[in-house]
Amino acid sequence: MNQVRLGIIGVGNMGTQHARYLQKGGIEGAILTAVLDNSEQRTEELQSILHKDIQVFNYEDEFFESGLVDAVLIATPHYDHSYLAIKAFEHGLHVLCEKPAGVYTKQVREMNEAAEKSGKVFSMMYNQRTNPLYQKVRDLIQTGELGEIRRINWLITNWYRSQSYYDSGGWRATWAGEGGGVLINQCPHQLDLWQWLTGMMPTRMRAFCQFGKYRDIEVENDVTAYAEYENGATAVFITTTCEAPGTNRLEITGDRGKVVVEDGNLHFWRLRVPETEFNREYKGGFGEPECWKVEIPIIGKETSHAGITQNFVDAILKNTPLLAPGEEGIKGLSLSNAMQLSTWLDDWVEFPLNEELYYKYLQEKIANSKVKKEAYNISLNVEGTY
Repeated sequence: MNQVRLGIIGVGNMGTQHARYLQKGGIEGAILTAVLDNSEQRTEELQSILHKDIQVFNYEDEFFESGLVDAVLIATPHYDHSYLAIKAFEHGLHVLCEKPAGVYTKQVREMNEAAEKSGKVFSMMYNQRTNPLYQKVRDLIQTGELGEIRRINWLITNWYRSQSYYDSGGWRATWAGEGGGVLINQCPHQLDLWQWLTGMMPTRMRAFCQFGKYRDIEVENDVTAYAEYENGATAVFITTTCEAPGTNRLEITGDRGKVVVEDGNLHFWRLRVPETEFNREYKGGFGEPECWKVEIPIIGKETSHAGITQNFVDAILKNTPLLAPGEEGIKGLSLSNAMQLSTWLDDWVEFPLNEELYYKYLQEKIANSKVKKEAYNISLNVEGTY
């Protein structure tokens, strides 16, 4: 194979964006050959914005059995991701899936198992992993430059969303429509980066989610979470869609210093000797390790969605290592699910997450959702809408 024939499933906002750069030849070694969108009303519109040689399908079976695609890019509502990915693997297709991996880890685990069984390339659209700033932070941590991680603080409150935003779609901010709020819609990239940068998952978490705070919605839109790690490190994650102006500040402290990412800049304070060593040997009472502020060069540019797609295609054609392996999508989702479950239980939750218990509570939320799944043909176990 010297070219990947790519099909997009779900041609809404994100699917259309992907189609644009693919049609312009923005991905070397890839060509857009088909799209699948189950809205027959959109067929004529799609045919007008897509090249004439791109086939538009409204029915899954016709799309999957067409023989026109080698790989799919899934850009549908959250609940459909796992189901469609599994179906693609069963048809021998490679899969690139938009974030989040799914709504609940139980379905995502099934997707991961199908991916492993298929032997096909599987990637997640975690485009923030292409940001050289975050890549440098990860490098400082993974190479030991920051030392052993002790504390992680992420304050991300610049997700402002007004009531009119939520009112723009009946499925928005509902348990049946989206499966959550700020954690499942706005924050999947940060939840992914949180564990990707450090290479660590917590041992337990206590979270406080507020549902419909200052907004007429049923899902979480204000969250404060506290996590603990096996090595004694702790983390605090705070997010909301109700504050203006907002803040996006990530601070990670290690045994050898501290990094802060804010306003698109990386700041690094390095201790001359590790804190552990200083504490062990210093005998002067008051005092602290000598600290240097170090300028860290950030080389490269963020390639975002197209960068992940190019990496996905290169993995198929050249066996290039994936920047965002699909199987890792469950990690950030585990953090999200844990925050909600901790709130519902009003207690700590342990990792690995109790997937069955989370699923049980989620089903109760869906059953009482303002938007019934039948009204939007949203599926939890079988087929969905896109």
